[in-house]
Amino acid sequence: MKFISIIPARYASTRFPGKPLALLCGKSVIQRVYEKVSGIIEETWVATDDERIFNAVKDFGGKAVMTRNDHKSGTDRIEEAIEKIGGDFDVVINVQGDEPFIQASQIKTVCDCFDDPSTEIATLGKPFGNDMDAVSNPNSPKIVVDKRGYAMYFSRSIIPFVRGKDEKEWPFSYPFLKHIGLYAYRRNVLKEVTQLPQGELEKAESLEQLRWLENGYRIKVGLTDVETVGIDTPEDLVRAEAFLTGAEH
Repeated sequence: MKFISIIPARYASTRFPGKPLALLCGKSVIQRVYEKVSGIIEETWVATDDERIFNAVKDFGGKAVMTRNDHKSGTDRIEEAIEKIGGDFDVVINVQGDEPFIQASQIKTVCDCFDDPSTEIATLGKPFGNDMDAVSNPNSPKIVVDKRGYAMYFSRSIIPFVRGKDEKEWPFSYPFLKHIGLYAYRRNVLKEVTQLPQGELEKAESLEQLRWLENGYRIKVGLTDVETVGIDTPEDLVRAEAFLTGAEH
């Protein structure tokens, strides 16, 4: 199969404007993401709506494509990017532009999901372990999967509810699964899901993947034990610097 990876990158982030160009130990965040991904998926592109990001990617030798600035989601942006890039690809991987610590094993796990011809969309889940504070954090969506590893539901709430036990005991009673926001789609499925109207579940939870489930698409969940450090705020960048500095010593 032929894989292509698209990294959507916007300049106008509400919580951290200019985030893709912020320096992380001497390299921009977007360069660190690009280098990680392109080391695994040869055909890797940055899709952006900002010439500063476009030029920065070109300057470090990366591939970039300009897209419209009115997209509602990163998924819509990568669909436009694929149309502009052209080529005959089987699977499109959507890597978040604020995940400079994404690992080769995680990308490989998502790709391996497509060894099953019935996989339409794939993503990742990571066991929370026994940290109830992490489980209860609404910024860390939870996944419930079926016996075949397909997502049944995603929620910002704690799912499932463990009846008859104190909440502190819940992580010892059920293997709660954290959603890691790395996606891959068969090419035809990506085109289809970007044409779907927003659904009620998506509006309620503010989770785009619920639109796909609500419309009958199946999402295969690969498992990873790797914790990544996403960058949403300037404070996250400081933590990422400390994490990277520690990893390099």
